[in-house]
Amino acid sequence: MLAARQDIKAQLKASLKEALFALGLAEVPEVVVQETPPDKGGDYGTPVAMSLARTLRKAPPQIAAELLQHIVLPPWVRRAFVVGGYLNFELEPAFLLENALAPLPPFSPKEGKVLLEHTSVNPNKELHVGHLRNICLGDALARILRFVGYQVEVMNYIDDTGRQAAESLFALEYFGLKSPDPSVKYDHWVGEAYVRLHRAMADSEQRAQIEAGVQATLHRLEAGELRDQVDRILRAQLLTMYRLGAEYDALVWESDIVREGLLQEAMRALEATPYVFRPSEGKYAGALVMDTSPFIPGLEDPYLVLIRSNGTSTYTAKDIALQFWKMGLLEGLRFHRYDTQPSGAPLYSTCPEGEPMPFGGAQETINVVDARQSHALRVVQASLEVRGRRDLAERCFHLAYETVLLEGQQMSGRKGITVSVDEVLDEAVRRVRAVIAEKNPDHPSPEEAAEQIGVGAVRFAMLKTEARKQIDFRYEQALSLEGDTGPYIQYAYARAGSILRKAEEMGLLGERPDLTQATPYEVALAKVLLRFGEVVQEAARARAPHILAQYLLDLAAAWNGFYNAKTPEGKPATPVLTAPPGLRGVRLELVSALRQTLRQGLGLLGLKAPEVM
Repeated sequence: MLAARQDIKAQLKASLKEALFALGLAEVPEVVVQETPPDKGGDYGTPVAMSLARTLRKAPPQIAAELLQHIVLPPWVRRAFVVGGYLNFELEPAFLLENALAPLPPFSPKEGKVLLEHTSVNPNKELHVGHLRNICLGDALARILRFVGYQVEVMNYIDDTGRQAAESLFALEYFGLKSPDPSVKYDHWVGEAYVRLHRAMADSEQRAQIEAGVQATLHRLEAGELRDQVDRILRAQLLTMYRLGAEYDALVWESDIVREGLLQEAMRALEATPYVFRPSEGKYAGALVMDTSPFIPGLEDPYLVLIRSNGTSTYTAKDIALQFWKMGLLEGLRFHRYDTQPSGAPLYSTCPEGEPMPFGGAQETINVVDARQSHALRVVQASLEVRGRRDLAERCFHLAYETVLLEGQQMSGRKGITVSVDEVLDEAVRRVRAVIAEKNPDHPSPEEAAEQIGVGAVRFAMLKTEARKQIDFRYEQALSLEGDTGPYIQYAYARAGSILRKAEEMGLLGERPDLTQATPYEVALAKVLLRFGEVVQEAARARAPHILAQYLLDLAAAWNGFYNAKTPEGKPATPVLTAPPGLRGVRLELVSALRQTLRQGLGLLGLKAPEVM
């Protein structure tokens, strides 16, 4: 067996480039190598001849034929041949299988740090369905980036000086709510008060009184007097995040950005530029304003208020200060150990009494924020250009995502039209538990499996679709063992594990594979397995976890196709345990490699891999 998996496509590309130079090309175009369709012959092919037709003024088939004459093929290519304008390659089946069974080599470490911010839910109530996609996208992307060699720092921003937190805390005071209901999770209990306050504000007399109370609470938040109350809500929210499988490196509190002077320092740096000023007249008189027109053309009003005329800062100003800290333009935050997360990893938090720690100072940032905030994120990016750091602005990535519907319904926190993440997870687990009780009453650990499958189904439903497309989450679809669902992939993993456990009981594990006996069925599955490394790298490059999710669906489908394959006579074509010696060894190794890849892929998306379904 090979010590490590070889990059077949990379080696074919290298051979093709040498052949292109041999044709006399001064500049070689991008060379694409892809799997060939089943009806075209071969295993891999390239359309590079088509891209050269205009340059060389020849027909693509003629160019492909000339390439064939000049190419020096790797020894594991059985033959190369022209099909239309394509040059196709048929590999030695034994080599292809051997390569698929070899371990994926580790990716080389990337330079620099990526700071990825996700979740950043207002600490004023429970998490609702609208937050699900943010958490799942951010957590999956962090896992994928780390896997391919990036140094990733995951941050959760705590807006503890915002109006939402002030409204919730004042609601508790306004309604005299001092003792939480022990049967209700604390963030849910506070959320009920928040919704109740907004209903009360519909009355004009109450509204004036409530507004005065909220403003007073805002001042107390900014002074740091109510941090413990906010912290209690945050810790309840974190329990939901942990249940989803999300973990973080650091919590950064907005009040600390202000208290440690980062906001003021950021504003001073911007005011020293030609684009930030204080108008003496007009609607912006007395305010600190940034002119974004040189950086964001086409705006009806390019002037953005950073500091209001009354001296209060806007959300944007605080976001800019945070971004400057993220990218090393500001320092001064201090941290302390805040929590131990379910994995055992420490969670740190900014704290006035803490110590300096090497958080922030990233070379690249990724903000997971819904698409409706695209302009706000573009303004923050423009502030780096105003500061004269276009290089940093170019390394700010906004992972924008569309909204989530639940069974077709849009969510609204203020109106109380929400379903919490806790409720969604509980319902998913409840439904899975019922299916297990019906289908597998002797399951060795039904509660653990129900949690893994139910939570996994919710996560996968948030990840399988391209971020810029809206999701309509429906329980029945998400929990199905068939179709494009997390349980479908988990079931494929469990089925592979069942075969390997039986093989172990029969004393068959470790049987020497005879790769010369491999059939087209094994080759087809092996080719899908070989895509894994390339897919993960593409998901990381595009900042798009759905690419990996779709691949895992393809791999599970390929495995099910292999498992259920029939001969022309209708008999099983690919038995594993009863296959002839040698071929059985090949199939057992293939099942093992498949199981490992499914487990790895599920883990990168934040899903557990149940041994028994």
